[in-house]
Amino acid sequence: MATVRRLSGAIGDDMATIPVFDGHNDTVLSLRETGRSFFDRSTQGHVDLPRANDGGLIGGFFAVWVPNPDEAEIDPDSDDLTTSSYGSVESMPPILPLATAEHFALDALATLAGVARASDGKVAIVRTADDIRRNMKNGIFSMELHIEGAEPIDPSLNTLETFYLAGVRSIGMVWSRPNAFANGVPFQFPGSPDTGPGLTDAGKALVAACDELGIVVDMSHLNEAGFWDIAGISKNPLVCTHSGVHALSPSTRNLTDKQLDAIKDSEGIVGVNFHVGFINREGSRDPDKTSVSHLADHVDYMCERLGTDKVALGSDFDGATMPGDLKDAAGLPLLIEELVRRGYDDATLRAIGVENWLRIFDRTWKN
Repeated sequence: MATVRRLSGAIGDDMATIPVFDGHNDTVLSLRETGRSFFDRSTQGHVDLPRANDGGLIGGFFAVWVPNPDEAEIDPDSDDLTTSSYGSVESMPPILPLATAEHFALDALATLAGVARASDGKVAIVRTADDIRRNMKNGIFSMELHIEGAEPIDPSLNTLETFYLAGVRSIGMVWSRPNAFANGVPFQFPGSPDTGPGLTDAGKALVAACDELGIVVDMSHLNEAGFWDIAGISKNPLVCTHSGVHALSPSTRNLTDKQLDAIKDSEGIVGVNFHVGFINREGSRDPDKTSVSHLADHVDYMCERLGTDKVALGSDFDGATMPGDLKDAAGLPLLIEELVRRGYDDATLRAIGVENWLRIFDRTWKN
């Protein structure tokens, strides 16, 4: 690591001098389910504007995930999902009807647009890396619109450009369950991400179309065969927005060393997932048995394997169980302090916090 240059201020004071652009949250689902306001401090969920400001969270990928019709109240990656509900390929829910997924996604995107519109200029939807840079200078929170699971897109891809025009700049091929494009991984521990077939022909066409438009293709939740299909198709850096290290925690949701090496070779990036079940070495889902130290172990491993310019944060706020000492977005300075203790200097922390994402956006987004 580079020589440590201590951050000014104690935890809870000026630690937010390290800005964080987060690779994944499910906050729109939390807002819709609880009815809470994004602008008021809450004890529910993990992200609202006051807690974001406390933690140095300057924006992130705001995921639109379509719940299974009979489980509309379940958050993605929650404890229920990582225990017995979807612990095998056979137990994964069926493909969602296109009309159901499309309607929900459009409604959720409208919710996010409504947050930006009601923010009095404090929140903005971003479409370029320069939008994020300007917002950082002006103290504006940045929302990048992300579709998690390509179910809202028709297999002929007629709606893809419509979502692009609406502001969507990243698409996760799957949320674990199968769809018309690819297959995801079940929630197994221990387990291999090699759980089934790769991309369909429609999936391969979707990757090529995203490359053409300038949409980031997210491979988190995707099985290993699909990962290698994308690696062979896409001309852009490989991206996993919210994943962990399989060698440290052998969950099906985590990345093997071979996958990490491919991401490095492509000049790609991994956003490190905070979910306790993906970072705890024993797969424990008890937040009291998982801390920011476990999370920092995954950051360390990825920095060693990929280089510090290819590692970012992808919390899974509002869709996962956070380490007991971090709790929510306001707790991000605890992770920063832990990384400082391990020898990370300000420049490296800023790269992991936001600049590495900006590099990917500069390379991938077209306007």
